[in-house]
Amino acid sequence: MELARKWVQALWFFLANGFWGFPVTGNLYQGPLKIICSPGLNCYSCPAATTYCPIGSLQQLLLSIRFSVQTGQFYFGTFVLGSMGMLGAVFGRFICGWACPFGFIQELLHKIPSPKFSIPSGLSWLKYGFLLFFVIVLPLVLVDDFGMGKPWFCKYVCPAGTLEAGIPMLILMPDLRSTVGWLYVNKVLILIGFIVWSVLASRPFCRTTCPLGAFYALFSRYQLIKLKLNEDNCTKCGACHKVCPVEIKFDDTPDSCECVNCMRCMTEACRFDAISVEVAGYPMFGQDQAQKRKTTHA
Repeated sequence: MELARKWVQALWFFLANGFWGFPVTGNLYQGPLKIICSPGLNCYSCPAATTYCPIGSLQQLLLSIRFSVQTGQFYFGTFVLGSMGMLGAVFGRFICGWACPFGFIQELLHKIPSPKFSIPSGLSWLKYGFLLFFVIVLPLVLVDDFGMGKPWFCKYVCPAGTLEAGIPMLILMPDLRSTVGWLYVNKVLILIGFIVWSVLASRPFCRTTCPLGAFYALFSRYQLIKLKLNEDNCTKCGACHKVCPVEIKFDDTPDSCECVNCMRCMTEACRFDAISVEVAGYPMFGQDQAQKRKTTHA
């Protein structure tokens, strides 16, 4: 299952970044797919990107609300919120574990041999702060004389944007190099920090900083597709703790907002069929096999 997940992650990476004609065109993809919401964090300005980033689009929506109202354009981009809400309600953080390009990159970096360290659980709350302040509050509140805000998270923080868009665009358009200043240097330093951290710890950006992960985490208890714990089968052996990439104890917190639903606990660790995947409350695999075995032995 883990190998299958890696192939799915790679597939989503290339689907979200499928425009490989950019070295010839010298520009971003502007085709019809650009109106589609990418499930994972994937920079709109990446030369190869074929879809838009939900976090970048949400900021663009919020930063222009005052300007829109002042100019009589009462358009609030319900398509953006609707797309994000639908993805969160159906898949939740399955997207983080299976379809996020930057999550995939962090997992590959973590495979580099090195000492490995845990991430303090308290740092997981930081991503909700980034979602609240950098994505929602600051674009709405801090506006210029025309009533326009800034995409604060994209502009000042996002390492995915630096890796996928900032660096490639400088390579693609050498004339832009003369515009490089402290802001770009700061973004590169943030990227380097997360690259090093990803080698030493598992998915640090997802767990401490990603506002999209924070948004999807809000649906953890209610998402349509989710992992489910069968407490009758669970022996509390702790095997699921050892394989979890985000260091949660699934048998204690099966609805944890930190779970990226990689399913390693179910497929690699649990020997008692205590974990299953459910769709709208119906087990797809996991618990149903356990029940069949019980019926057969009876």
